[in-house]
Amino acid sequence: MKTLEIKLPFKLKKSVLALGPQTKNTICWAKADRAWVSPLHGDLSIHKSLSDFERCAKYFLKKRPKIIACDLHPEYQSTRYAFSLQNRYLIRPIQHHHAHIASCMAENGLKNQKIIGVAFDGTGLGVDNTIWGAEFLLCDYKNFSRGAHLKEIPLVGGERAILEPRRLVAAWLNFDQAIDKKQLFRKIYLCGINSPLASSMGRLFDAAGSLILGKEKAKFEAELAIELEKLAAKNYLKTAGYKFKISKSPEGYILDPSGIFKQIVRDLKAKKPREQIAQKFHATVAQMILKTCLILRRQSKINKVVLSGGVFQNKLLLSICLDLLYKQGFKVFTHQQLSCNDAGVSLGQAVISGYRG
Repeated sequence: MKTLEIKLPFKLKKSVLALGPQTKNTICWAKADRAWVSPLHGDLSIHKSLSDFERCAKYFLKKRPKIIACDLHPEYQSTRYAFSLQNRYLIRPIQHHHAHIASCMAENGLKNQKIIGVAFDGTGLGVDNTIWGAEFLLCDYKNFSRGAHLKEIPLVGGERAILEPRRLVAAWLNFDQAIDKKQLFRKIYLCGINSPLASSMGRLFDAAGSLILGKEKAKFEAELAIELEKLAAKNYLKTAGYKFKISKSPEGYILDPSGIFKQIVRDLKAKKPREQIAQKFHATVAQMILKTCLILRRQSKINKVVLSGGVFQNKLLLSICLDLLYKQGFKVFTHQQLSCNDAGVSLGQAVISGYRG
């Protein structure tokens, strides 16, 4: 089997087989100061992908790992497979976003140290049993705390909101703007019908894309976010971002972008160029990252920032973000060998589990 070999910056206390997440799945076998990441298996809800995953897992199980690592989400096929082995192995569930950050740390040869991890993606189960996806973690390989996150909104209709992002727009506008079916969405939410709370940057991009592009539905996850990036890239004049709020709570800092959507509506009504609005949105998200990292640096004295998660596949956002962070003296780390998307999660699961022992 062809694998990607990665030299680790420390020796693991125990050998680990990490089974990765549900989508963009890879498996990672790690021992001593080496890790080997499998080819991509894709979405484990697809029969062929699941079969390939199981065949790969059986291959690595022959190496007799001491620990089986998996995602915290109990419904992922990879997690279910892990717990089917609990009579023979020590099972270690690992929080999704901590794994994202740890994978990037390991790729960059960082030894165990506290860093600011910015993990932006669509979905990952948090330790509080809610959906996370826009996380600022103060972490090392062993532990993490949630320093800041995006304000939660209801995903009206659950996963249906991913392909009907107008539902997300309604939620960010507090169901009080004149959009189609807003009252229906509001009733669904108030009745508590399949409307889990989520702090997801991926869903924030979906909502902004729906509003700016004027599209109510998407054919696949992140379709509108991809189109939004392409549109924003057409705007060659740098513009200031929109205003947003950062507030402190007992659990950490909360980023509230609600005002952004009202400002976007105002710009659309004023007939401002859509590529300019799209670029302003990207600049706003980059400013969110910068301002939050500045707050956390003042609080923690940590100057290293690690960026991971599928949202950072957006090259425009990453470019703006890196420019802002470098200018403020941050030392920034991004993925070098693995993708920033979920394909790198298994490596993070492995190094966290192996370091903890």
